[in-house]
Formats: sequence, C-alpha cells, structure tokens
Amino acid sequence: MDILNKKHFLTVKDHSVSKEIFDLYQDETLDMLITHPQPSLDTLGKYYESEDYISHTDNKRSLFEKAYHFVKQIALKNKLDLINSFQPNKGRILDIGAGTGDFLLTVQENGWQTIGVEPSPRAKGIAIKKGILFVEDTKELESHSFDTISMWHVLEHVPDLDAQIKELKRLLKQDGTLIVAVPNYKSFDAKHYGAFWAAYDVPIHFWHFSKKAIELLFAKEGMKLEKVLPMKFDSFYVSLLSEKYKSGKMNFVKAFFIGLQSNWKAQRNFEYSSHIYVLKNN
Repeated sequence: MDILNKKHFLTVKDHSVSKEIFDLYQDETLDMLITHPQPSLDTLGKYYESEDYISHTDNKRSLFEKAYHFVKQIALKNKLDLINSFQPNKGRILDIGAGTGDFLLTVQENGWQTIGVEPSPRAKGIAIKKGILFVEDTKELESHSFDTISMWHVLEHVPDLDAQIKELKRLLKQDGTLIVAVPNYKSFDAKHYGAFWAAYDVPIHFWHFSKKAIELLFAKEGMKLEKVLPMKFDSFYVSLLSEKYKSGKMNFVKAFFIGLQSNWKAQRNFEYSSHIYVLKNN
C-alpha cells in the first residue's frame, strides 16, 4: 500500500529507540492507518534494538516487567481456551512471531502439534531452549497443513501485508481458524494519548487497524471474520507506556484510570485498546 491520495492523520515519534519522526496516513476506504516512511528490510532491525522490547525477553527486572509476566500467564490460559474452543480435538498450529515461545509451549503441553516462526535470534534462542521447533520461513511449509494459525500482535509488523494474508490463506486447512490480535487505533486510549499512544510504535508498526480494516483485508482472500474479542489488559499496559512517553515517567495511578476508562467506554462502542479477530478459511 502507498500513501498516494491518503489523508494525513498524525505525526508520531519513535519514543523507544531512534527518536525519529514519522507520519501516519489514513486509508479511508479500508479505515486503517499507514506509517510513512517505512524502513527498508535492511534497516528495520535497528528499530528493534531495545532492552525494553519486552516480548523478546523473559526479563523480570522491574515491577513493570514482573506485572507484565504475571498478566501474560493469565493471557496464555485465555489464548489456550480460545483455540481449544474452535478446535477441541487439537491439531496442528503455527504461531507466526512466536517470541520467546511461551504460547507454543502452553498449547504444546495441551496436546497440540506446534511450529513457530520468529525473526529475532535472541527471542528464538530462548524459545528453542524451551523445546519449541521453528522454521526460518513459512514458504518451507506445505499448503493447507494447519488447523490453526495465530499472530499475536504481529500483523502490524509485517512489511508486505497483502503477501502475508495470501500466505496465511495458503497455509490454513479448509475451514481452518486464523487468530489475529492487533492494536485498535480507534480506542479511547489511542484518542486520549494521541501522538504519545504507545501502540502506534512507529516505525516497527507499519499498519494500524480498525475492525473494518481487518474484515475487508481478509475478505479479499475469501476469509470470513467470525468473531471479535477484547484484550482488556492491553489498555492498562499501553496506557502505562504512553504515560512514560508523555511525561518521562510511568504514572501507574493515572495509567490505571485511563485504561479503566478505555475499557468502560468500549463496553458501549466495542472499541477496545486491542482486539482478537477470529477468522475462518472458507
């Protein structure tokens, strides 16, 4: 996707690594935002070079990291219950962007056959020590060979969005289930923090989705949106980071109340900080 004839939406700073400035443009047809400029594959890696990129480590150095991993354990159980609800007989699952492997370890221990893809050598190294198997590229995998594919906060990182969706379609079995979790730029916390909203996370987030965008993008490949679920913990986590970007310090009390307000407002308009999308391959 290019930004030709797109409307300028917001100017945002990379707060975590480079401190560079990026622009967000709105595709009004798809109801999504596009980061501009987008780093090339050769330069992309440097924007991930942060000790604070928490999903690529198992660190528990601070109260924030300890709280993150506590909530993560609750989320892992919820994720397992979700995939089992769609595939009670278990099956074969691919997790793209597997990080340090905790999700795949959880489902593996529950009887699933697992495989992961993870570009970060550091995160993959941690996961391999847990017994997780990986492939370097999904192109190594057979077509229509997975009952379930999951992408937990990964789709927004993918440089070629259309090619990725086509590849997901190829890999899923007929009537297979795809689970995609992404931030929602239409949430209350996104509007409240504006350019300081941590989930914009430019430039490693190439795309910023709405519910309409997910439905339309996957419908082009014949995949149907079955269900949208909230990720209620995300409003607190994102608000905490947003407070840090805005004021230079983590204001736990203020972040908690903004996260709470975001979830409360979302009960009426269903615009949570992040959503889980369940799609079926038809």
